[in-house]
Amino acid sequence: MSESHLFGGVVGAGFIGPVHVEALRRLGRPMLGVVGSTPDSGRAIAERLNVAKAYDSLEHMLDDPMIAVVHLATPNRLHYKQCRQVLDAGKHVLCEKPLATTSAESANLVRIAEASAVAAGVCYNVRFYPLNLEAKQRIADGDLGRVYHITGSYQQDWLLYDTDFNWRVLAEEGGPLRAVADIGTHWLDLVQFVTGLKVETVCADLRTFLPTRRRPTTGSVETFQGKREVPAESEEVAIDTEDFGSVLLRFSGGSTGCFSVSQVSAGRKNRLNYEIAGSKAAMAWDSEQPNELWLGRRDAPSAVLMRDPALMHPSARPYANYPGGHHEGFPDTFKQLFRAFYDHIDRGDLTAPAPFPTFADGHREVLLCEAILTSHRERRWVDVG
Repeated sequence: MSESHLFGGVVGAGFIGPVHVEALRRLGRPMLGVVGSTPDSGRAIAERLNVAKAYDSLEHMLDDPMIAVVHLATPNRLHYKQCRQVLDAGKHVLCEKPLATTSAESANLVRIAEASAVAAGVCYNVRFYPLNLEAKQRIADGDLGRVYHITGSYQQDWLLYDTDFNWRVLAEEGGPLRAVADIGTHWLDLVQFVTGLKVETVCADLRTFLPTRRRPTTGSVETFQGKREVPAESEEVAIDTEDFGSVLLRFSGGSTGCFSVSQVSAGRKNRLNYEIAGSKAAMAWDSEQPNELWLGRRDAPSAVLMRDPALMHPSARPYANYPGGHHEGFPDTFKQLFRAFYDHIDRGDLTAPAPFPTFADGHREVLLCEAILTSHRERRWVDVG
């Protein structure tokens, strides 16, 4: 299928849907239309984003023979059903994480995708910060030696107050895990991608510091918008998803590690960081300074590599589109993920190794979440899968 035929559509008009629309435009990929939670919301977002068409439903979008790729940016509980619909329609699909809310569902999606002649990916976009691709290549080249341990965290503050409310805090909407599933899976996917190691066993401790929250009785609260104003009228709702988690990790090959995840860390707006210690050297990266990669040495001065295509490995260089000193950030990661996804389709061989997170990667993240939840509930180490 040639590039000119790869018309896309975006389902979801909340926080992340418009990010998909913008990234597709920056790539020059044709984008036909959007779907909102209601026909009215779809028309409103189409007008706001200057998109040509607002489909009344996903079914309506799938009926359009011009649509070749569907981007799903909808609440978690809808992902399984919607992915199946897109695959059944024979269209390529990019789904926001998590791929599904249970491993039985995600495993079924992997089987269906593998039997389909389409590309199927999950939006673990953090992989596509250019310096994470650089870090992956340096580790593969042996710059760190044997990986001893991996540590880090993912911290936010947008749910710090009991008046901060969003569908993500409800288990029936987002699943039984929240902080771990919503942002912790980004950390887990990233460090496994960068190191090439798989988490095999986990030991977790989760905490819900705000067992009740105030839900607005009228209207809804968009992701990351709840802290801007306190609703005038609200009702108390019991919360059983976690605000914080800490997890011990054992990786393949004997490496070990730990990470924490929080959505109630005041002042941390959206910070993912990791540090990888090896037998030769160490490496660290922070999403709030995404254009710097720290390289640690014992017998020589440590250094900071600034994101600069001229200084990067050829495998990472194509995903850094601006000269050194011209920073690239969060929106660029979606652009680069979509570039990898659409270029893979353009090449015409969908059996070739995928240069983007696949449904198999998404399934593994669901397995990790289930192991973490079991570990927390049973107070013990749990094997993944």
